[in-house]
Amino acid sequence: MMRANKTWDTGVVHGKLSAALASACLLLASCAAGPDFQRPLAPQVDDYTLHDLPASTVDADGEAQTFVRGAVLPRDWWHMFQSSEMDEMVERAMKGNATVAAAEASLRQSQDNLNAGYGVFFPQAELALAGSRERTAPIMQGLASPGSIFNVVSLSGSVVYALDVFGGQRRAVEGLGARRDSARSEAQAARLALQANVVDTAIARAAYASQIDSMTDILQMEGLLLRQTEAQVKAGMLGYINVLAVRSQMSVTENQLALLKLKYDEAGHLLVNLQGDFAGRLALPELDFDSMVLPKDLPVSLPSDLVRRRPDILAAEARLHAANADVGVATAAMFPSISLSSDAGIAGSSLRKLPGDNGKFWSAGATADMPLFRGGSLWFGRKAAIEAYNGAAAAYRQTVLDAFTQVADALKALEHDAETVKAQGIMVDTAGESRDLILASYNAGLASYVDVLNVEIQLEQANIAYVSAAAQRYQDTVVLFAALGGDWQEGLDDAGRQAFRGQP
Repeated sequence: MMRANKTWDTGVVHGKLSAALASACLLLASCAAGPDFQRPLAPQVDDYTLHDLPASTVDADGEAQTFVRGAVLPRDWWHMFQSSEMDEMVERAMKGNATVAAAEASLRQSQDNLNAGYGVFFPQAELALAGSRERTAPIMQGLASPGSIFNVVSLSGSVVYALDVFGGQRRAVEGLGARRDSARSEAQAARLALQANVVDTAIARAAYASQIDSMTDILQMEGLLLRQTEAQVKAGMLGYINVLAVRSQMSVTENQLALLKLKYDEAGHLLVNLQGDFAGRLALPELDFDSMVLPKDLPVSLPSDLVRRRPDILAAEARLHAANADVGVATAAMFPSISLSSDAGIAGSSLRKLPGDNGKFWSAGATADMPLFRGGSLWFGRKAAIEAYNGAAAAYRQTVLDAFTQVADALKALEHDAETVKAQGIMVDTAGESRDLILASYNAGLASYVDVLNVEIQLEQANIAYVSAAAQRYQDTVVLFAALGGDWQEGLDDAGRQAFRGQP
């Protein structure tokens, strides 16, 4: 009776122990590969700036820009400037730029790496054909018989399947997927940066062309002023120092004109470069600064949406995801790896004798490799992976902070650009009124031609300053569009769209 009770008690203990071991194995299998990745929460902020922005900028020269909260930037946003020449340059750049081509090639590479990574979930099968000629040495087995020479030909197949018990392979493939996502976002970031650079440079080049025209007019008028001053000096009406003053001013103007021409040429070279061509081969269309249209309605996405739209933030998030997966891979490496394998084949002394019954062989089994001592490499490898994740998390946070700062800067810049353009417009109007008054006085014989030239020069200088302020307003509009992330789902090639959808 006591023996029976003891046997029954032992069975209960064994059952409880088996259940505990099974639970432990399940726990290890679910937790050992690291935590599942959770997307970072959107920052809990309501606006990009501390103080609320006005609904629109001030009316500057008849143009005010309105901030449309929660709106999405349209596809091909550069069309908002209504310049066919600009559209042509952007479209050409999208097709020919080498940086974008490299980014898209990297995206396709990462997609191929992901597709290759999926192979670990399938059995690995191999077929082998081997042939050799051998001579035995029976003395090595303690036999006194003479050795013999023979041929061995074998044809075999093997199948190996790794059981992903602790999720290391799943995490590795997850990391490849995250790196594909990062490459996708980086490709779009490259496209957005290219679009913004082309539009920004085209605006600058058009502004330089306009300023060159005004500066050339100033130089011509200063030449007339010099001749008038020289005539007055000869007539004894002025001292020679006045000639020197005009010549000095002409030197300043010539220097400013040369710098503007240099900037114009450099902007043209950059535009050709961005379009993937050589400066000595591609002629650029001339963009008239006055023909561009300032976008009036500016879509401003909500702060909570920015982190889901800006490609550099999405790339940083994908890198964080990959780092999280790497922690799982490093964790799984500390636990046993289990694989199933089988091998079967036929062997004979020649190819003709392979089908013989005595040459058939096969084997099947399982292997469990448990790391016992690696000198701490696995432990510290996991700690390194954790620190890499911490670094990626900090980099992600800094990327978000930088993005919000750029949007805030762009919004404030547009607010103050409008004020600057308004002030410069008043200066142009004032200079124009002064010119009209001087012309009236000149026609009435109350002012000299020198006075007319001076006021004309002042008007052209005011126009140059106005163009500079207006160009800055255009360029800061481009900065805002880029800071908001553009239309990040558009513009990818076929491979990019497939990668975005997770298709091979």
